Parts: sequence; C-alpha cells; structure tokens
Amino acid sequence: MDGAKPAAAAGGKKGLEEALLQIVQRHHHQSLRQRQQTDRAKKDALRSAARVADLLVDTVDGGVQELFVNEKRIELEARALLTTITRYRKQTDQWLAATNEINSVLKEIGDFENWMKIMDFDCKSVNAAIRNIHQS
Repeated sequence: MDGAKPAAAAGGKKGLEEALLQIVQRHHHQSLRQRQQTDRAKKDALRSAARVADLLVDTVDGGVQELFVNEKRIELEARALLTTITRYRKQTDQWLAATNEINSVLKEIGDFENWMKIMDFDCKSVNAAIRNIHQS
C-alpha cells in the first residue's frame, strides 16, 4: 500500500499541475482577450473623440469662415462708403465755393446798384443846382 500511495500521489500531483496549468492558461487567455477588448474600446474611444473634435472644429471653422466673409464684405462696403463720402464732400465744397462766389457777385451788384443810386441822386442834385444857377 505504501507503494501505491506515492504512485497515486504522483498521479494526483500531475493532475493538479495540469489543472493549475489549465487555470493559468485560461487566465492568460482571458487576460489577453480582456486586454484586446480594452485596446479595441480604447481605439474606438480615440476614434470617437477624434470624430467629435473634427466635427467641433468643422463647426467652429464654418462659423469663423462665415465671420471672415462677413468682415471682408463689411470692409468693402465701408471703403465704398468712404469713397462716396469723399466724393460728396468734394461736391459740397464745390457748391459752397460757387455759392460764396454768387454771394460775392450779388454783393458787388448790390454795391454797384447802390453806387448808381447815389450817382443818380448826385447827378440830379448837380442838375438841379445848375438849373437854379442858370435860372437865377
């Protein structure tokens, strides 16, 4: 019996080693599967995050591009408005100069008319004086 025990123990020991080896291998395979699943989930999460980031950038870029286009349009309109204002200012200055010149001419005409009235009055006075002298 003593001889049977070591053989049974040796057989039990071998079975135990095989069972432990199977457990270790199963654990190793499960760990590999779990690591692969974790890596896949990590890659999926990175792809999703990159996609979200791309969508956000596209959204922001679209808004920025629209703002840039609007800014350029406003700048062009402001330049056109400035050109129009400059043209109107020159035209207004020309009108003001012409109006001042007309006022000056009208003043000169008024001065000449007044001078003519004075001269007429003086001529009539001289004529009356000469008549008075001639009649006396």
